[in-house]
Amino acid sequence: MESKENNYLEMQRSCQLELEKLKLEEETLIQDLNNMLNQKVFIEDKIKGLSKLIPTLKVIKHEAQDLVNTVSDISESSEKISGKIRSLDIARSRVDECQLRVGDLIDLEICSQGVQAAILDSDYEKGAAHVHRFLSMDQSLLKRTANDMDNVSNMLRSVRTLQDAASQLRAIVEHKFNEAVNTEDLVSIERFFKIFPLLGMHEEGIKEFCTYLRTKIAVVADKNLKSAISTPPTDKRHSVIYADTLTLLFEGLARVIDTHQPLIETYYGPGRLLSAITILQKECNVQTKRVILEWTKSRQINRKIQVITDLSRMSSSSSFNKLEKVDPKDLDILIGEITLMHFRSELYFRFIQRKITSDVEIGVPDHNEKEKIMKSLEQIIKNSELSQYKHELLSHYLRLEQYFMEESVAKAVTMDTLDQHQQTSSMVDDTFFIVRKCIRLRQGYPSGYLDLTQAYNVLQTSIQQGRLQSGDTEQSRTAFVVALNNADSSTEYVDALCEHVLKEIEQALPNMNSNERGKLESCLSGLSSVTTNLKNIIDYGIQQLKSAAIKPRVNPWVDAFLNVSHHLTEDELSAYEAGESFVQTLIMNLETLLTSFKDILTPSNYDCFTQVLTSEVTQRFEKVILKSTFNRLGGLVLDKEVRSLAGYITTTTSWSVRDKFARLTQIATVLNLEQLNEIYDYWGNHDGALTIDFKREEIRRLKL
Repeated sequence: MESKENNYLEMQRSCQLELEKLKLEEETLIQDLNNMLNQKVFIEDKIKGLSKLIPTLKVIKHEAQDLVNTVSDISESSEKISGKIRSLDIARSRVDECQLRVGDLIDLEICSQGVQAAILDSDYEKGAAHVHRFLSMDQSLLKRTANDMDNVSNMLRSVRTLQDAASQLRAIVEHKFNEAVNTEDLVSIERFFKIFPLLGMHEEGIKEFCTYLRTKIAVVADKNLKSAISTPPTDKRHSVIYADTLTLLFEGLARVIDTHQPLIETYYGPGRLLSAITILQKECNVQTKRVILEWTKSRQINRKIQVITDLSRMSSSSSFNKLEKVDPKDLDILIGEITLMHFRSELYFRFIQRKITSDVEIGVPDHNEKEKIMKSLEQIIKNSELSQYKHELLSHYLRLEQYFMEESVAKAVTMDTLDQHQQTSSMVDDTFFIVRKCIRLRQGYPSGYLDLTQAYNVLQTSIQQGRLQSGDTEQSRTAFVVALNNADSSTEYVDALCEHVLKEIEQALPNMNSNERGKLESCLSGLSSVTTNLKNIIDYGIQQLKSAAIKPRVNPWVDAFLNVSHHLTEDELSAYEAGESFVQTLIMNLETLLTSFKDILTPSNYDCFTQVLTSEVTQRFEKVILKSTFNRLGGLVLDKEVRSLAGYITTTTSWSVRDKFARLTQIATVLNLEQLNEIYDYWGNHDGALTIDFKREEIRRLKL
């Protein structure tokens, strides 16, 4: 019975759950129906709106169909018209071809009749014009015309007549041109030069004409060279007479090119200047060789180079002093002439490049052809004898200039003098004058390099020889200080020289590419190594001063601290402060030492000197403090003395002395602590702690 009741209750609960689910579904459906009913009005309004658009859409559809039909009709008409136009184009091209054939046939007949008469009348311009008209005809079109004609005998006869006349005229024009050249008939030369291109002889005409120009250039160049050879040494241009001769050669070539370029462009067309320059460059090479050989002989270049080589090879030999030397003054003049010759050659090449570039831009539209012509020009310049002689001049220049710098700087060192009112000697100004002069000369050499090592090696050696020894005389000490100042002044000169050279070159060559700028910066970077060497010399000199002038004086001055009692009573403290204290005596001694060096050292060297002096004083002071014992008042006095010393050093320098006195200040602070545990207020891991420069063992060494 009980189980039945349980089953009944279970069924009742299930039914109740199902009823609740159905109620939820019913509510959901009612909600959806309500939403749909709410949208009914909106949808009906939209349907009414669309119903109103139906008539309009029908009209649009009808009009669109009419438009499609119209476009189709137009397309068909266009196709028909295009077909007719193509037919008309074909017909017109055939008519044009017929007209051209007729015109060619008429001109062919006229030219064949007129060319012989022109030759008989020696009217070569007219005959060449007939031949030029024949050559300008389309030969393939003439053959097609002949194939289409029933009777071709007249046309073939005219063609043969003109071909024979062309050959005859070519021979006549070449012969007449050569006759005009032999008789120096300038009018006839120009006359027949203009006829060559009419006969299709462009290259032949340029070759013949430029060969004639070569003879004229050779005559003038020979005259100029003979004049240079006969120039007396007293002439003001004697030192650069061969550079002048080379300049006259380049100017003559440039004048010939400028004068005849318009003639070539007018009658031969633009884009042919390279052919002319190629021929003229051969004469330029010949005449340049003559000038360079005569210059080498006259200036005794090979002998001087050999002497310099022997001197360099035997510099360490015992017979070195017996060798004949070359006067640097003579080399100075010679180097200037070499620079001028090299620079003029470079200007001439730039002139040619500018002319060819301009000609190619006008006459050669094809980009690939332009590049081909420019590469040909580059090869012509690169393989020319003038270019080879440029490299030879550069080689001579570098060898002579190296010797000139070495000898001039060595002479400047030998003749070094000191003005008593100056901190540096004459060697520095003289050396850098020579270096600056050589650099300016090298600016005429785009392919050169800046190598100042030789000049500075002499300067560095002279400075290193001025080492100060404890037993040196006053004269030796003065020489050492001057050498030290020379090194400092030289670093300033190098920096200024570097900046000045870079500025000058940038102004002279504003369009430098990245590769050229990289070369320039590489050259100038060599100067930085010189500056480094000079600074090493200065450091070495300051260390010598430290050993000879600072330590022997500072050590006894500071060691006097050990002779003073630092266990003071109140009365002793008052007496100590009233009298001449240790620090006052030390400051007075330091003042005397610094004053003796302030006027004789450069500002930079004086700063270095004071830094070394300060380091030596503080280090020595720290050592004697660690050897001493202090009471409370003694520590107080030490603190005052450290502050007084730091204050004095600060007034004598332009740099901060805080780092130098950090350890001394910390020692004074420790010695002034009232209780030992107060040290943790200054040193420790907390935020207010100071940065300690001492280890625990060093602090324990303080005797309080």
